[in-house]
Amino acid sequence: MFVLTGYDYFLVFIIVCSLVAAAAIILSSVLAPKRKGVERRLTYESGMEPIGGAWIQFNIRYYMFALVFVVFDVETVFLYPWAVAFHQLGLLAFVEALIFIAILVVALVYAWRKGALEWS
Repeated sequence: MFVLTGYDYFLVFIIVCSLVAAAAIILSSVLAPKRKGVERRLTYESGMEPIGGAWIQFNIRYYMFALVFVVFDVETVFLYPWAVAFHQLGLLAFVEALIFIAILVVALVYAWRKGALEWS
């Protein structure tokens, strides 16, 4: 029989996280104000009256800029553990990291040519 030993703390962590999330949802439904009115349905914009509708179209460049940011943020997340354990991983891991960086460079060149890095 397959038994996972050493994962007791992980199981406790998952249970505690689930209980905290459930408690937050239950407490917010119990403690939230129940009044319904005109003010409750208004959009809150820093205390100012809303101007225009909420369904406006944004320029696609905002989304492209955000995606490029996410790509390079993910690069940092994946390369940091690799850099910490560089001496123990060997040559194969170095080549794999170079391939990963090359793929990201190709993505950067593609985004640059499409104009995703130009804000104006």
